[in-house]
Amino acid sequence: MEKSPNILFFACFLQVFVLPLQLKKTYRDFDKIKMEKIKGYSECLLRRKLDLLLRTGKILVESSADTSRIMRNMKRTAAYLGLPEDVLHIHINYNMLMVNLSDEEHSFSKFQRCDKHGINMEAISAVSRLSWRAISEDYSLEQYEVALEEIGSRKRNYTPWQVAIGAGFACGGFCIQFGCDWPAFLYASVAAILGFRLRTKLNEIGSNGYANIAFAAFLSTLLAFLTAFISMPVIESLLPTWLIPFTHSATPWHPLMACALFIVPGVPLINFVSDMLDNNIEVGIVRAVNTLLMVAAMAFGIALAIKICGIDNFVKDLPMIPHHSYIEYAIAAAISAMGFSMIFNLPKRLLWVVAIGGIIAVCSRNFVNLGPSNNNIGLDWGPVLGSLIGSSLISIITIKLVHVFHTPHHCISIPSVIPMVPGVLMYRALFAIIEMHGVVGEVTIATHNAIRASLLILCIAIGVAIPNIFARRWIAPDRRHKLERLIAERKKRGGFVDLHCIE
Repeated sequence: MEKSPNILFFACFLQVFVLPLQLKKTYRDFDKIKMEKIKGYSECLLRRKLDLLLRTGKILVESSADTSRIMRNMKRTAAYLGLPEDVLHIHINYNMLMVNLSDEEHSFSKFQRCDKHGINMEAISAVSRLSWRAISEDYSLEQYEVALEEIGSRKRNYTPWQVAIGAGFACGGFCIQFGCDWPAFLYASVAAILGFRLRTKLNEIGSNGYANIAFAAFLSTLLAFLTAFISMPVIESLLPTWLIPFTHSATPWHPLMACALFIVPGVPLINFVSDMLDNNIEVGIVRAVNTLLMVAAMAFGIALAIKICGIDNFVKDLPMIPHHSYIEYAIAAAISAMGFSMIFNLPKRLLWVVAIGGIIAVCSRNFVNLGPSNNNIGLDWGPVLGSLIGSSLISIITIKLVHVFHTPHHCISIPSVIPMVPGVLMYRALFAIIEMHGVVGEVTIATHNAIRASLLILCIAIGVAIPNIFARRWIAPDRRHKLERLIAERKKRGGFVDLHCIE
């Protein structure tokens, strides 16, 4: 059957004019779909990188790293993730992190809430090592995410009872530094162990953190008060004769001063001063307020126990000047440093390092502080200069140790100087305010204790920070050159984000 001329003409028209236009439209639609898929994939990948950066910062914030360290580690992680520093903006707050990647035409932002604040030196050290290892070994995002998740979910190095015992003996070490004898050291330790366990249990059931502090301080003080009766003749007459030399204390009331010192927020205090010195004012103020609330709760618990026990004027009457040998100072300092390191979840391999650091810090502080005026051996320059010199010495030594033990500076220096934190003066100042009755001199005593405590904390924090700041002039350029070299290598491999490619 022959085709009509009209049909042939129509078929030729379709092949010559219509079909090419349809194919061109089809190809254009295909290219559009392809570009939308590329754009969607790029945005998804970018947001995943921002999420990893925020999760890295969250671990550091919730582990009580100082703000400058958080910023340095997040910028290093951003370099690994290929996020250009010139268009990256990071904002750090106590409870919130924000990152933004933007140029003239694009802006991508992401937020991360940080609620569970604690102290975890192991996590701080692990994140620092991971940020260097990821960029030098060219980790994939999957490798980095797995390693980061492992750090965030890693079990603590010590069991709850091990931490409680370490905290208790740390308070006992403080008690020795205040002049008590070794039986009183044991009584202070037992009271602190049980108080610490109570606080841990209350935290686990989710009750208010400040109320938990007050309850723990109350129980520890009450138990320390009860242990004082063991040294009374009436009780000793009921004990075996051979046991009395081990149970009798010539300083039975000193455990009242030291039994609750596991609560004193030494790390937040030092971070507060460090943040203020580094011009991170907002975070520093929040840390200061949180610290003040913790000490106030502690003072309230102690004041309540003192009222119930009927002890009059213990704030002013109990002396704090020790008269021990430097060997005893050294033993007490090592015990306190290791005990607090267990609370801070310091790696076990560094406990002996921190113990030696505590010995150096406390013994050098005591040598500068004590002297002939209080029947001791030393320069007699006072506790303020003693604290500054002791903490500065540790900080200078730690500058070299960070390369030996491959751990951040503060993970060694802060636990070493914690035995010098004037916790007793802090709660004595608040306790004196609580106990005011209008008697002449009460305001003077409270103010005197508050000013001394503030000066000592300031000197300890400056001692930790200032030598490190000076040394960073030599350390920072080397690390910066190393990071720039690694970044250049990643750029050659095409590992950096180009915002213009996301359109």
